[in-house]
Amino acid sequence: MGIFGAIDTSASGLTAQRLRLDLIANNIANINTTRTGQTTAAGNPIPYRRQMAVFVPRPATPGFARILNDNLQRLNQGKLLDGAEAQGVGQGVQVAAIVADQSPFRLEYDPESPDAAKPGDPEVPAGYVRLPNVNIVTEMVDMVSASRAYEANVTVLNASKSMLTKAMEIGRG
Repeated sequence: MGIFGAIDTSASGLTAQRLRLDLIANNIANINTTRTGQTTAAGNPIPYRRQMAVFVPRPATPGFARILNDNLQRLNQGKLLDGAEAQGVGQGVQVAAIVADQSPFRLEYDPESPDAAKPGDPEVPAGYVRLPNVNIVTEMVDMVSASRAYEANVTVLNASKSMLTKAMEIGRG
């Protein structure tokens, strides 16, 4: 890992947690959205579905010096250069996908609502309104978790910056 590796890793965490916080805010904003423009085969509106981010490790990116050394060693051993991947250190996190939560919608009996299910829909009894599958308690717990992770990444970023500043001061003599 290079001199800026810790900063790059914490920056990827900051970006990922910011996206997670944005999704949580979007979920909370749509907690009562019963119409998304989509309808069932029976003509009943489909409500908003909670969204979540899926994180995966960012692929390692070996530096030029590492690739050069690996290939020189292979050449000295008499092996052909076949483009084998050089192994590197992990470099943070990235968002693989934003997925919709497939948990069931909440149901509320309100036959007077314009969004109440019409007879003939096998998924929802007539007179019931489907509400989003967003739970405010779950969203608040996720928000606190994302906020703490964001703060931890900021702390790492500041510590790395401080170490680099001290190293440059030592270099000045």
